[in-house]
Amino acid sequence: MGPWTHTGLGQSFAGEAEFGPEAKVDISQLELAWMDRWLKGIQNGVEKEGPVRIFVMGGGDGHKTPEGRLFVGGHWRTEREWPLKRAVDTPYYLHADHSLGTEKPRAGKPSQYKFDPKNPAPSIGGNVSSQMGAMEAGAFDQHCRPEVLGCKDQQSLSKRSDVLVFQSEPLKEDMEVTGPLVVTLWASSSAPDTDFTAKLVDVYPPSKDFPDGVKLNIGDSIVRARYRDSLEKATLMKPGQIYKFRIELYPTSILLAKGHRIRVDISSSNFPRFDVNPNTGEPLNQNTKTAVATNTIYHDAEHPSNIVLPVIPKQ
Repeated sequence: MGPWTHTGLGQSFAGEAEFGPEAKVDISQLELAWMDRWLKGIQNGVEKEGPVRIFVMGGGDGHKTPEGRLFVGGHWRTEREWPLKRAVDTPYYLHADHSLGTEKPRAGKPSQYKFDPKNPAPSIGGNVSSQMGAMEAGAFDQHCRPEVLGCKDQQSLSKRSDVLVFQSEPLKEDMEVTGPLVVTLWASSSAPDTDFTAKLVDVYPPSKDFPDGVKLNIGDSIVRARYRDSLEKATLMKPGQIYKFRIELYPTSILLAKGHRIRVDISSSNFPRFDVNPNTGEPLNQNTKTAVATNTIYHDAEHPSNIVLPVIPKQ
């Protein structure tokens, strides 16, 4: 499992993230060695290698490469299973002051925003394939730019009123996160149907090469409210009622460096990565109108919205 994009298999970079020469792999040679062993019976020793090989992103010094990319760095590691049994599932909770941390939330007012399907949050990078020029794949600093579909300025996505940002304090030490990523939200809406999106972001502090720092997307995903309980049966929401939502992001493996912050962005759109919900509750692809939804995220003792990070203990 490498850090590459769908069309950049085996390369040393993904979007604006450069992982170093170690990430560059000749995929054809790996496949050929496997086929030689199991189809031709050639004793080349591939069966003696570990069953899982992962690339752990991170560990680089964050300088700007000659190509203008952020040097993220990384290294390969062999494992015996997936997910890793030694990973410790660690909830990071959303708080009313928009902080993110391991302390459980207490009392606090919920966070609210208006989601207009006619003005969706643009996709700036992501785990995508077959994007056909509509967006770029990989990791990118989370700010708008003219070449991004849907961007009307060059502001950070965090400046949008329909993007809720929850951010940790700077990490006191390096922290490896390797495995599945799951966000649990307690939310309500004024609409009978809407979407909720979640994005994990690695926040780099300001540096000489990047005076504003870098907000690098790690993973993202979405849940359509009508399918919160089952993908087989749609159930519309009752406006104002609080529901529990589970959002599964793609797994990752990354070393979050000392001094970095962990950020989770919550919204209701990420277009064109995902299609836009019209918020009307009409049959899919048959809507005749759109509606602005007032969506509310709860983060208190009874509704501890969080992201669970699989943290790898230091050896």
